[in-house]
Amino acid sequence: MSFVSLMAAAAAAPAGDNPYGLLQALEEGGLISWTVFAILVIMSVGTFYILFTKFFEQQKIIKQGNSVRASFWNSPNLRDASGKLDAKSAYRAIVDDALVAQDQHGKLTNPIDQHDWMANSLQRSQGSIGARLGEGLAFLATVGSTSPFIGLFGTVVGIYRALIKIGSSGQASISAVAGPVGEALIMTALGLVVAVPAVLAYNWLIRRNKSIMEDLAAFTNDLHGYIMSEGKVKPQMVTANAGSAKVSANAQTRSAAAPTPAGTQPLTTGQTSTGQQAGTTTTDRR
Repeated sequence: MSFVSLMAAAAAAPAGDNPYGLLQALEEGGLISWTVFAILVIMSVGTFYILFTKFFEQQKIIKQGNSVRASFWNSPNLRDASGKLDAKSAYRAIVDDALVAQDQHGKLTNPIDQHDWMANSLQRSQGSIGARLGEGLAFLATVGSTSPFIGLFGTVVGIYRALIKIGSSGQASISAVAGPVGEALIMTALGLVVAVPAVLAYNWLIRRNKSIMEDLAAFTNDLHGYIMSEGKVKPQMVTANAGSAKVSANAQTRSAAAPTPAGTQPLTTGQTSTGQQAGTTTTDRR
């Protein structure tokens, strides 16, 4: 349940029915409780904002990767293939950087090996995409590690206020300590509510980023080989049906070419396992 829902539920409940609700605890806690609550709300909103924005960004790159595998390598040359990609595509950025690096290599006054120059350029382009994918994840890690301690700070303040009330009243009655203790427990719960989604979102996005970067690395390697071989080396896009048919044909060819060992043919009527007719014997010819 989000903080907005908690606030709405607390506001809708009459004050007389639940004197130990969220709003009552915050009002009793004063400035410190409100400050802790506001910080946790900001952290929670930022967590879900980053989660959804990074998710849609990752989905866009995954979709772009599927488009590359479908049509990119079927183009006659690299510039035509680049024109088929979206202008803001991560794969388009890598291809454009490769074309720029290819043009710049011929302008170097003291040129280095083209293989090294192209590999460094592609690696730099791939690294910039990885850095962009990692934006915002540090915030999730920070929220996941610090929000429990922020809630714990509110807990400590609430317990401290409960002890002050006990000392001032001279008796540890439920009415004297229920409010501050309830406030302390609420702050602890809010800190955990903020921390758990942040940690889960961080780990999930990191795993998806790793998968995306592996696909980008494979594409970069194929692009490097394509440029260095002047278009002679490129991945073969084979459909599933064509691949199955090819495998079946190879299997049939191997079966036809392979010799049949003796004694493995199926038996027929009137024939033994050695291929002799039943009822006949071999004689020694002298």
